[in-house]
Amino acid sequence: MIRSIIKRICLILCLLAMAVLLGGCHGSKGLVAFELPKEFDESRTHEITFWAKNDTNMTQVGIYEKAIEDFEALYPNIKVNLRLYTDYGRIYNDVITNISTNTTPNVCITYPDHIATYMTGTNSVVQLDVLMADQAYGLGGSKVKFDSPTQAEIIPKFLGECMIDGRCYALPYMRSTEACYVNKTYVEALGYELPETLTWDFVWEVADAAAKKDEEGLYLLNGQKVMIPFIYKSTDNMMIQMLRQRGAGYSDADGNILIFNDTTRELLNTVAQHTAAGAFSTFKISSYPANFLNAGQCVFAIDSTAGATWMGCDAPLIDISEDLLAEFETVVMPIPQFDPEHPAMISQGPSVCLFNKEDPQEVLASWLFTQYLLTNDVQIAYASTEGYVPVTAKAQESDAYQDYLSREGEDNDLHYEVKIKASRLLLEHTEDTFVTPVFNGSASLRDAAGQMIEEVTKGVRRKKNVDDAFIDSLYQNVASLYRLDQSSGRSSSTVDSGALGPLPATAVLLLCGLAGTWVLMALYMACGWVKKKKKHSGK
Repeated sequence: MIRSIIKRICLILCLLAMAVLLGGCHGSKGLVAFELPKEFDESRTHEITFWAKNDTNMTQVGIYEKAIEDFEALYPNIKVNLRLYTDYGRIYNDVITNISTNTTPNVCITYPDHIATYMTGTNSVVQLDVLMADQAYGLGGSKVKFDSPTQAEIIPKFLGECMIDGRCYALPYMRSTEACYVNKTYVEALGYELPETLTWDFVWEVADAAAKKDEEGLYLLNGQKVMIPFIYKSTDNMMIQMLRQRGAGYSDADGNILIFNDTTRELLNTVAQHTAAGAFSTFKISSYPANFLNAGQCVFAIDSTAGATWMGCDAPLIDISEDLLAEFETVVMPIPQFDPEHPAMISQGPSVCLFNKEDPQEVLASWLFTQYLLTNDVQIAYASTEGYVPVTAKAQESDAYQDYLSREGEDNDLHYEVKIKASRLLLEHTEDTFVTPVFNGSASLRDAAGQMIEEVTKGVRRKKNVDDAFIDSLYQNVASLYRLDQSSGRSSSTVDSGALGPLPATAVLLLCGLAGTWVLMALYMACGWVKKKKKHSGK
């Protein structure tokens, strides 16, 4: 009787396990690699989705909407649905969630670090090399209905940033770098003169001087109770650039993690020293650098050139009330350097990737829209909203863009002086920019780089002793938190299941079902053995 019951339960569990297996596999299987159709079928209607990021800048939203409207006029059979996000992290999380069910967007604004993780889904991201080179539908192709730039017209430095393992998986959309927005009035009030190139020694020295107070606890420089002389928006970029400038390890193209070295320790000790002097803080700890700069509570504010419209007392976008604004001269300079003769600064800014679908015609429709984002009208309009630069020589050299640059300071809106200076900074230093190696896990390494500076800064502010023991513990905690101890030697094409988070519920149920089946099978066999032994003993 017992054996009969166990046998039935085993059968039921096996059926359930098979159902879970089939259900779990639905939608998660890899796609067939995309093959470019010979012709684009304009008799069919295609509806594609475009995920983009926007910082509540309605001008940028309007540019997206106009680009879609103009594109749809050229291709009436393609409907583009725009979905806006407030930050790239949310886009990244939603794409990762949707890969397993093949419900990713068609076109997505993103970063190469993120694409490396998207690629863990089989053929989920379309490789663009063949598409770009196609004579009919490629960049500058004969059958493209708009003035698409050729591959040669994309700035090589920017296109190179979209390469993973020697192949292209995205097109650059906009580019920016970081700039140091300086209150020149304060620098001179402290008795200093701005050098041609900022150095870290100069910035730390001036920041320490600006942190001095009078007997009543007011800062000597501004007469206020608040002063954070040096604020850094993106501490991951801060650490990455300092290591690059020092020629120290961060990571390599094979995915080896090199950041936990003596130079990193030295840099963290320097941060701790100047934090203790009251000279340094970060965006995550304090707030936006622009708010302190514009209120006369900061000397050096480092942020993206894409944030230039918030910087300066005449900025078109200001987040503090007018009565708090201070009058000062704003100077836009490259970030501080260790070796002014060999400057190094990070290149950043969004790229556009294309997701694979079962219908190649749908992918081709998405590719045509992706190309449209690189046309002069879109590139120049979007670059003019912030301190971005267009990614094509075609747009940069156009009469329209050159006219925009020439009108620097003409007004405090479209031609805001600080914004155009920020754009010029990148245009003049494009060859001094760099990007970090991209692999599955490089996004986590980037987060870890900034986290170390954040933890040291918080530690000092909380009166902790930042010594070698503190940094040793920090190294271990950060490596564990971001799973960097599992990342050594992982290439961009390698799937790291640990980096992808916990197993899906379907997989857990499947494993539990299989385990239960094996247990019951063992019990079934044991019962049979016992029954056989009793029968043999009775003879």
